[in-house]
Amino acid sequence: MADTTSKPLRVIYGDVTLGVQSARTQYIFNYTRHGLESLVIDGKEWLYRTPLPTFWRATTDNDRGNGFSQKSVQWLGADMFIQDAGATVKIDGQPIDLPIAPGNNQYSDHEYAASVEVTINFTTVTIPTTAVQVTYTIAGDGTLTVHVHYTGNANLPDLPVFGFRLIMPTKAVRYEYAGLSGETYPDRMAGGVPGTYTVQGLPVTPYLVPQDCGVHMATKWVKVTRDTTQDNTNLHPGEFGLQISSVDAPFAFSCLPYTAEELENATHIEELPPARRTVLSILGAVRGVGGIDSWGADVAKQYHIPASRDIDFSFTVAPA
Repeated sequence: MADTTSKPLRVIYGDVTLGVQSARTQYIFNYTRHGLESLVIDGKEWLYRTPLPTFWRATTDNDRGNGFSQKSVQWLGADMFIQDAGATVKIDGQPIDLPIAPGNNQYSDHEYAASVEVTINFTTVTIPTTAVQVTYTIAGDGTLTVHVHYTGNANLPDLPVFGFRLIMPTKAVRYEYAGLSGETYPDRMAGGVPGTYTVQGLPVTPYLVPQDCGVHMATKWVKVTRDTTQDNTNLHPGEFGLQISSVDAPFAFSCLPYTAEELENATHIEELPPARRTVLSILGAVRGVGGIDSWGADVAKQYHIPASRDIDFSFTVAPA
């Protein structure tokens, strides 16, 4: 039996799943369902859907004015229908054969590790395709580090965004972050004042036509607080939180009650569905919003996201 003192993570090798448990956290990875399907901290579930790479932002007025969404519409399909391209697993830094049935029968129910790494490979449904890779690394204290990599392809159109989207089971009561004040975009940062800020609820800017909103650039960390669950035995457990922190460089994020597709589908704000979830998008690249001539001219070149360049970003996930 492994030394549980020096290897604090318990690892459960299921038929198509890998479970990892620390003192406060529990993770379940599913090799056939895009990766991480459960993230439990102190008994509270934080995932409603498997987190996935995201490529789309809801069309802005300026995107409509210059036709950007039509030019880059492939990324909407990629956002909704990304394909798995296989998974790999490392235990204590060493690759192992993917532990699915019947090979997982070699493991007992008392397996331990000092670290676990799961990499999920994706292929976009664009023409041509390109590759995206998400690597999850769990340290002994249960902290999860996520590294997201996009492989550039010069034959694809500019991206609206590139990031990683987590959909949480219930609405947040607030979020706090260390970054710039207010809503900011790459070409709308000059007025942002560095500091720590608290936003109550999940506000959506009441545009006549719903569109992308609520982005915060240059963020060091964001903490999301909820006070409800979908667990019928504990619907109102009191407040509990999750914190996302930057690793190598600040990130951008939005925290809304809707996905980009839900915003895109509504032509007026009253068409949006009742708010039920928290949609946290951690963004490694964001296109500017423009507005040079009252929503028509293209965004300045330095605020584009050319599909030809590789994009990498990392962040940690831990109890708040």
